[in-house]
Formats: sequence, C-alpha cells, structure tokens
Amino acid sequence: MQPRRVLFLCTGNSCRSQMAEAIVNRDLAEVWLAVSAGTRPTGLVHPLAAAALAEIGIQHHGRSKGVEEFSQAEFDLVVTLCDSAAEDCPAWLGRGRRIHIGFPDPAGAAGTDSEVMDAFRQVRDEIRRKVIAALQATASST
Repeated sequence: MQPRRVLFLCTGNSCRSQMAEAIVNRDLAEVWLAVSAGTRPTGLVHPLAAAALAEIGIQHHGRSKGVEEFSQAEFDLVVTLCDSAAEDCPAWLGRGRRIHIGFPDPAGAAGTDSEVMDAFRQVRDEIRRKVIAALQATASST
C-alpha cells in the first residue's frame, strides 16, 4: 500500500514544519510520507530544530523549501503549523484537505541558551503528540 502524502506548511520552513516532516517520516513512515515548505523559506533548517530532533534520535537532513516547489503535487492532507495570527500563515491552493494545528515559533523564543533550547524541545514534543494523533485519526477515518 502506498503511503498517504502530507505537506506541512509554515512561513519560513526552518523549524516547525521541518520538525513535523522529520517526526512523521520516522514515526509513521509506513502510513505517511511527509514533506514541508514555507511561503517565505529562510533557506536553512534552524540548527536548534535539528538539535532537538537529534535528541530523540532523528538525524534530519532536510532543506528549507518554497511552497511553489509543490504547487503541482497532490497531497492527502495539508497541515498549516503557524500559531500566531500575526504570522503569515500560508494558504494552500492545491489539492488536499487542509487542517490547522498551530504551534508557537520556537525561533522567536527569548532567554538563556537553555531556555531557548527548551522552547524547541517543547514545540518538538507538542508536534509529536498532536500531529501524530491527527494523522493517525485521519488515516483510520478514511
């Protein structure tokens, strides 16, 4: 059976969408194939997002991609991850059912190095919990 396809969208495609892509491709690889993109990609994966993933055994070697790269692709599900109304959450005009599961941007965290890293860990853990649950529910309902 072919895995379903999910696209994770965010603004910069450097933190939240990268973590979601990596977590889903590791934890749900038999059921879902995940990719990610941004409306204004930063051009890099945030080093603390990669470090937070490495702490749970995921060596993510993704790259920051623009949403245009997937404009002709078909997805079973498109998940927007931007939490703040002030952010430029992308609209998806392509194929695929769209849902929103919002998370704060850990790249905007302030404080000591330890506090900022904790913000990345917290978002990583919430992504793992909420996104995995949503994808499992979607897979079992269709």
